[in-house]
Amino acid sequence: MAAYFIAQYVVNNPELYAEYSAGAGPTLAKYGAELVAFDVAAEPVEGTAPGPQTVIIKFEDTEKAKAWYNSEDYQAVVGKRLAATEGFSVISQSMNVGG
Repeated sequence: MAAYFIAQYVVNNPELYAEYSAGAGPTLAKYGAELVAFDVAAEPVEGTAPGPQTVIIKFEDTEKAKAWYNSEDYQAVVGKRLAATEGFSVISQSMNVGG
């Protein structure tokens, strides 16, 4: 079942975030990931979002998403995003009704 890495945040340090983006992009192909959305001005319709930037990346399944996130290549750059932004990220399955 498809899984999505979803991040929603505000960028506080554009220079550091640019370094993260340059390093993170190339890590996706190895895991068959597809960038579904990259929106720097997402519009909240409910609740309070941490910021306007939203990223959605599709993976074949949760295992591939976690393998990418925990990979040496991605871990080498993710700290830059965490330092440059405030927000959150989740891995969500396309259909998980529990049980």
